[in-house]
Amino acid sequence: MAGSSPVPAGSPHHIRLTLAPPPGFNFWRTAFSHGWCALPPFIHDPATETLERTLELPDGMLVHTELRAAPKGISVSARSSTPFTASARRAILGQIRTCLRLDENLEGFYGEADRHPRYRWIRKAGAGRMLRAPTAFEDAVKIICTTNCTWALTTIMVTNLVRAAGRTTDGVRYAFPAPEALASLSERDLRLRCTTGYRAPYIRELARRVASGELTIEGWRSSPLTTEELDREMRNVKGMGPYAVGNMLRLVGRCDSLALDTWVRGQFFRIHKKGRRVSDAVIQRHYAPYGSWRGLFFWLEMTRAWHDGKFKL
Repeated sequence: MAGSSPVPAGSPHHIRLTLAPPPGFNFWRTAFSHGWCALPPFIHDPATETLERTLELPDGMLVHTELRAAPKGISVSARSSTPFTASARRAILGQIRTCLRLDENLEGFYGEADRHPRYRWIRKAGAGRMLRAPTAFEDAVKIICTTNCTWALTTIMVTNLVRAAGRTTDGVRYAFPAPEALASLSERDLRLRCTTGYRAPYIRELARRVASGELTIEGWRSSPLTTEELDREMRNVKGMGPYAVGNMLRLVGRCDSLALDTWVRGQFFRIHKKGRRVSDAVIQRHYAPYGSWRGLFFWLEMTRAWHDGKFKL
């Protein structure tokens, strides 16, 4: 269980840190906002509302972290075989702030939600922030692994990639592979050992381009490009079609796209059409009035049932 896991072997150094979140922030709504919490290196435990992750810091230090809500913010428990320096502490907190989107200003989104009675629950619930990886590279690899397959297969592929190329200190907990590590795997290894199938050349090329500096993927999170321009740039990455790009845009803070797939279409049919199938154009028109936030409204509405039993409003 995430809240009661043993101390990783060879990790004698332990610190506790606290992060101050923005007003109205809900830790578990963010950690459990979508399936990323279940994909390694993330580990989640709904029973204790704990999120774990092994981080690789810029200097190569590996740190295993456990996060949970605390009275004064977000409690961070960190363990490593290496002593914690001031710069390591800053790096840990910086990566966690990135994952939980703590520095993003969602007041415009909440203001729009408040205008619509059906969405006024969103601010009250502290919903709206979607968990992401410390790097855009990891998010992109994982999104490619969600295309044209079941969630079970996505989980297997990501787990295999992490174990095949990620660094570890105990053989149990791994950091996500660096671009150079994934690029070093052959296409055969990616296809067979990591079971990525037709995605293998896409993942390998993405890793190679990022490792070489040809693709500055981390810049997507702060890009000055318009959403339309950024969409076109993302589509130049092999393996990233409209669905993948729509999800990637949402993870870099651009919420224009609905990123339609079979599951969310089914949810829309059930919630709004009593199970009757309609075209994608009908779904797009339904959310068009919500402007640049329409993709986030769509996602929160499609997934609200995940939380309603646990988060009573």
